Amino acid sequence: MNTATKLSGFALGLAAVFGTAYGVGHVADPVTPAADTRHETAGAGHGSDPLGSSDSPGGDQTGAAHLPGGLLVSDRGYTLQPVDAPNGQFAFRITGPDGAAVTGYEIAHDKRMHLIVARRDLSGFRHVHPELGADGTWRVDSPLGGPGVWRAFADFTPSGGEPLTLGVDVTVPGQLQPRPLPAPAASTTVDGYTVTLTGTPQPGRTSQLTLTVSRDGKPVTDLEPYLGAYGHLVALRQGDLAYLHVHPEGVPGDGRTPAGPAVSFAAEVPSAGSYRLYLDFRHGGAVHTAEFTVLAGDAPAAPASTPGTRATPTAPTPTADAGHGAPGHGHN
Repeated sequence: MNTATKLSGFALGLAAVFGTAYGVGHVADPVTPAADTRHETAGAGHGSDPLGSSDSPGGDQTGAAHLPGGLLVSDRGYTLQPVDAPNGQFAFRITGPDGAAVTGYEIAHDKRMHLIVARRDLSGFRHVHPELGADGTWRVDSPLGGPGVWRAFADFTPSGGEPLTLGVDVTVPGQLQPRPLPAPAASTTVDGYTVTLTGTPQPGRTSQLTLTVSRDGKPVTDLEPYLGAYGHLVALRQGDLAYLHVHPEGVPGDGRTPAGPAVSFAAEVPSAGSYRLYLDFRHGGAVHTAEFTVLAGDAPAAPASTPGTRATPTAPTPTADAGHGAPGHGHN
């Protein structure tokens, strides 16, 4: 992909409760679809500019033209609905404007559905690809890695429709141990790799971010394609977790894009503030995730967010910790 995701504006969708418990967590703040969602808008995923929102086809889209993705559970008539699942699994449906479960999806970046979860304090991150059942239910081993409030993002394109990113909060019960947001740094290590970041995002204009991968002091020049690219980048804004999903310039096999060590992205962040970047790259047959904190614009670093209320200690055993450093880091 050789174009950048462009997001602008600053808004936060309000949410009400579904009241459905499932898997190792329960819904914290999803929105029940209303007859008119002209003011409940979210941006598109997969590198598209945000589009308008309405629960009815052809409705007023003026309120949604410039908002980040992932802030709403319902947009343009499509709704993310978690459903009951056995412990250790995560399941959900996307319902369409007619209220029925959507069963037709376009392939985008090698997959029909990208499910991304992040803990509200940004201390955990997973990117997985669920399997679709005939009834329109998506299922996957639970990516929720420990107690706390998690934001689940469904990034997809319905057949014949526009790309969408819908989001919902999910609470994993247990003793909550909030973690502060790491300080901004120009490099990080994961699974024996060192990844260096150059470039600074600037609100309201396109900025180039370049991530360079090395191992044992030597540049990695044989990165392997992952989701149709040599790198996959998600950025989340601290606080509301506004979602920015971009892919690098060039594609594997185009005759001009090297397989590392540098992977460059062009992105426009929606506002000044603190962001957490998650770079997925494949090498040695495994997917690795490098994480960075960056400051956009002149805003000072915000204090670490405080997740929601402490939950009961009677939770089922959660999946393995979602912090970075584990081989594969929650990808499938």
